[in-house]
Amino acid sequence: MIPTLSLEHELLREHPLVIACDEVGRGALAGPVSVGATVVDAAMLDACAGAIPEGLKDSKLVTERRRPELAARAAAWVTRSAVGTASPDEIDARGIIAALGTAAARALGELAAQGVDVGAAIVILDGSHDYITPQWPGPIAVRPVVKADRDCASASAASIIAKVARDTHMLELHEALPVYAWDRNKGYGSAAHREAIREHGVSEHHRRTWVATEVYQPAALFASP
Repeated sequence: MIPTLSLEHELLREHPLVIACDEVGRGALAGPVSVGATVVDAAMLDACAGAIPEGLKDSKLVTERRRPELAARAAAWVTRSAVGTASPDEIDARGIIAALGTAAARALGELAAQGVDVGAAIVILDGSHDYITPQWPGPIAVRPVVKADRDCASASAASIIAKVARDTHMLELHEALPVYAWDRNKGYGSAAHREAIREHGVSEHHRRTWVATEVYQPAALFASP
């Protein structure tokens, strides 16, 4: 399915800006959770005449080889973009939902630093739960949309930009810790990754509570000292 700009056009009738957010890395055992944020406005949509970058879709549906080039085109297409992250320690300390909100707030903060009036925008958030509002320091309009990364072009752009940014980070971590094969699994719980954890233990980049629950039992084995 090819995403469209239908919802963005609808929302821009009542708001000067639309920001779309999507997360990547939520289910990984290692590495950060990342939230991509993109901005579109009426002038940008008029300039592109409703066209979207060729091949744009939810990042999960794009091959790894094609993602970097598509992410670059998506970033050039939108008005502004940013990626925020929350660390494994933050995920362990606060839980995944709060960590998602932290990552999203950091992405929105980066947009604000670029001159975007976040308070004037409406945010399309992929999914059914608003994790942004509790973490954002001011008034913000958030509209959760299930499958926004599939159906809304601005959210698809946020998805691919965030995915490439996080994958690049995991490749950098792999250089220092190749035993976990993060160049292949990007921190997700592949069989090889789980076996490496059993053999070598966890690193500082692992989500210790997640590893304890999903790889080892009981969880107390991975309790922080």
